[in-house]
Amino acid sequence: MNLKRIQLTLFVEEKDSAAIEQVRSTFNPEQYHLIKSHVTLCRENELTEMDKVIQNILSLDQDTIKIKFGAAVRFLNDIGVLMPAIGANEHFHSVRKLILKGIIDDPAIQEPHITLIHPRNGNCTDEIFEEIKKIRLPNSLGFNKISLIEQVNGCKWKALNEFELPGINRVYPF
Repeated sequence: MNLKRIQLTLFVEEKDSAAIEQVRSTFNPEQYHLIKSHVTLCRENELTEMDKVIQNILSLDQDTIKIKFGAAVRFLNDIGVLMPAIGANEHFHSVRKLILKGIIDDPAIQEPHITLIHPRNGNCTDEIFEEIKKIRLPNSLGFNKISLIEQVNGCKWKALNEFELPGINRVYPF
């Protein structure tokens, strides 16, 4: 049985990801090998009408999605670590709402974040968290591309399509 998952994701650009990937590769190598650092934009349960989702993405006239991040925090009984977005993140939420328009007209609020240690395959200790706190992580990132990604049977996530922001500069590699 093939277990497939899809998501819309904002990948951290390589020029901005060095410190984040250092933490992930050192303290959560399994997750590091499955997917690059990212902010999930829409989860699989929201992407029920993919044709409409893609139509909505192609209709976007948005510029760079900018997100400010706070210091790393622990979550899920202190097993996981993430960089939470701070502030209202109105642009992120408005893009989500436009993408899901006509599918989910009042989507759940999703707090943007970058997972540093995923509790599914990592475990933060007090010592590890102290090490992470010493690393200078970015406090603001811009995202110029939305990626439609898929994971099959728990293997590495793969990009199915990418959509450049704003408007007309779209990439269709597949």
